[in-house]
Amino acid sequence: MKSASFQDYMPGNVCFGCGQDNPDGLHIHSRWEGEVAVCNWMPEPKYWGWVNILNGGIMATLIDCHCMGAALAAAYRAENRGLDTEPVYRYATGTLTVKYLKPTPGDQEVELRASIIEQKGRKTTLTCECWSGGVLTATADVVALRVVDSSQAVEGNPFVG
Repeated sequence: MKSASFQDYMPGNVCFGCGQDNPDGLHIHSRWEGEVAVCNWMPEPKYWGWVNILNGGIMATLIDCHCMGAALAAAYRAENRGLDTEPVYRYATGTLTVKYLKPTPGDQEVELRASIIEQKGRKTTLTCECWSGGVLTATADVVALRVVDSSQAVEGNPFVG
């Protein structure tokens, strides 16, 4: 049986990259491997920018969504609680800086490896590496901001953090 991913604990998520409830989305699955959040994803030709080269925007989306999931999981981990507990947190991108190093093949699995650099209040700073075929193809610096905290929610506005 496949172990649960961070995204499995986000009901109603329709995000293109990480939403399990988006039928047209990328449906990434992120998990902890020690202190590193890892995501493995297999491209399809519809995500190519050139023949057999993954589109850079799709790569940025993969990195973005993987890092938001990692920030979420890190917050719960820092509070020593499961992803199925309350209060519920959700993160959105504060900044995303991607450095494309080499073309990413469109016919090989992509592995994302995100590390938490700092957690301070509702802000989490991360780095992420994109690997394909054993080659580092991109790196990113990411800031994730907590935009949902169900303990702070007011009726009609869950986006209070």
